[in-house]
Order: sequence, then structure tokens, then C-alpha cells
Amino acid sequence: MTLQGNPRAFDDLVRRYQDRLVHSLEHVLNSREDALDVAQQAFVLAWQKLSSFRGDAGFYSWLYRIARNVAISRARRQHISAGSLDHMHEASAFEPADPSQQNAPGHAMEQAEQVRLVQEALKKIADEFRQPLVLKEIDGFSYEEIGEILDIPLGTVRSRIFRARQELIERLQRVMKDE
Repeated sequence: MTLQGNPRAFDDLVRRYQDRLVHSLEHVLNSREDALDVAQQAFVLAWQKLSSFRGDAGFYSWLYRIARNVAISRARRQHISAGSLDHMHEASAFEPADPSQQNAPGHAMEQAEQVRLVQEALKKIADEFRQPLVLKEIDGFSYEEIGEILDIPLGTVRSRIFRARQELIERLQRVMKDE
């Protein structure tokens, strides 16, 4: 129904994917307001280009790719670097492995510090490696979906995620060693 231009069917897609898209964009754009703006532009473009949706990928993958392109264009216009993950702490639901430790004194502070350390380490990883890692680990995309979104081969997705993980581990180990 949506592909025939039915506005109600498209409204259902907006409701279904809006929160997920905004949440994902917050990790990339470092701003909820920017994420909301980009998501809105992406949905408008998706509606306008609905006839170009081939269906060989999931709708959300296609929509995310549109949003990513909008964000890149916006960053170029504003001469800023898209890719910061400053809002990861607010959006994350970090859970300790042992739930009984939630009541331990200082647990919340330790948790916040761990998230901050990961955020800082992620910021220092080159965008070409950080972006596939975020799509995989935070947004939950499959390797195939990441390849479609970023328009890169599956092997490149795997190697970039591997390299990003290695770099993240090395950076975190250096920080822990310094402390």
C-alpha cells in the first residue's frame, strides 16, 4: 500500500521507525535537535523517492541511508564534523553483568565513568571505522545491512568493524593503564 503512495500506510512507517531513526542519528550528530531535523528531512525525501525503493533491502536500511546522506550534506554545509557520540550516555541502557551490584555504593558513578571513557575512545576512532561499529553494536544492524547503508562490500564492513574494535580496545587499555 505504501509503495502506491498511500499516505496512511506511510504514516504507519513513520510511526514505526521514527524513534529508532532519531535515536541512531543522535549517536552520529551529537544533538537531539539535529537528529530530529535530519530524521524529518529523511522521511520527506523517502516519501518523495518512494518509487525508487526497490525492496531488495529493508525499509529501515533504505531510510537510514537517506538519513545518513542528509546528515553528511548538512555537515558539509555547516562545515562541521558529523560523527560525535556525545549523547551515547543518555541514550544507552548500560546494564552491569551482576544485577546485585546495582545497589553498591558508587555504582552509578562507575557506570557513568565507563560510558564516558568509551565515548571518548570512540570519538578518536576515524569515522570510516567508527560508523560501521556504531551501526553494528549500538544500532544492531547486520553486516549485510551495514554494507547496504554505507555502500561498501561485506568484507570491508567486517574488516572495518574488526579494526574499530581493536582500536577501541587499545585505546581503552591505554586509558586504564594510565589510571
